[in-house]
Formats: sequence, C-alpha cells, structure tokens
Amino acid sequence: MTISIDPRLVAAGGVTLDFDNTVILQALLFTALLLILKPLLFDPVLRVFALREERTEGERQKARELQERAVELLERYERELGRVNEVATRERERLRAETAKLENEIMREAREATARIIEEGRRRIEAEVNAIRFDLGRESQRASDLIVQRVLGRQAN
Repeated sequence: MTISIDPRLVAAGGVTLDFDNTVILQALLFTALLLILKPLLFDPVLRVFALREERTEGERQKARELQERAVELLERYERELGRVNEVATRERERLRAETAKLENEIMREAREATARIIEEGRRRIEAEVNAIRFDLGRESQRASDLIVQRVLGRQAN
C-alpha cells in the first residue's frame, strides 16, 4: 500500500489514499488467519475462560453453601452448649444441695457425738467427784476420829 500526498490537498487540508492489491491481500490473509485461528485458538481459549468462570461460580456457590452450613453448625453448637450449661447448672445445684444436706448430717452427728462425749465426761467427773467426796468423807471421819482420840486421849493422861 502506498500513500501519496498531493501538495494541493495538503494546503486544503485533505489527504488522498491510494489502494493497491496489498490491501486486498492483507484482508484475505486476515480473513484466512481468522478462519484458521478461530477453531484452533479463539474457541478453545473462550471455552477455557467459560469453564474457568463456571468453575469459579461453582466454587463460589460451594463456598456460600459451606458458609451457610458453618452458620447452621455454629448455631446448633451454641444451642447445644446452652443446653449443656443448663444441665451442668442443674447438676451443680443438685450436688450443692446434696453436699449441704450431707454436711448438715455430718455436723448433726458430730454434735451428737460431742454431746455424748461431754455427757459421758460429766458422768465420769461426777462419779469421780462423788468417789473423792466419799473418800474425803471417810478420810475426814478418820481424821476427826483420830483428832478426837488424841484430844481425848491426851486429856485422859
């Protein structure tokens, strides 16, 4: 293709173009390349792009489904955790009540045992005091008899 510029048109602001056979040859080559490359290059590349888009959209859909499933699982987990906490709270309260009952029973038994020990100790002390009083009374009687004998025995001498 040759382009020739007419000096008269340059002054007037126009350009003339000369078409020759190379333009037709280039158009034919472009068309032939288009016809050859379309099934060999363009269609496979477009199929790859479409497949990639389809897979990407499929993976996005899977990701959405997995996200929804994760939300469901999290909600179910939280419900189950709440239920477990309720059960644990009830069990803890039941054990506390049972422990308090057991503690009260042990304290009652300890008080009863302490009262028995104290009562037994008082009886022993009272028995010992009575025995000591009895012994003291006998000793006192003996001492007074001895004193009376000595006093009387001395007065008799």
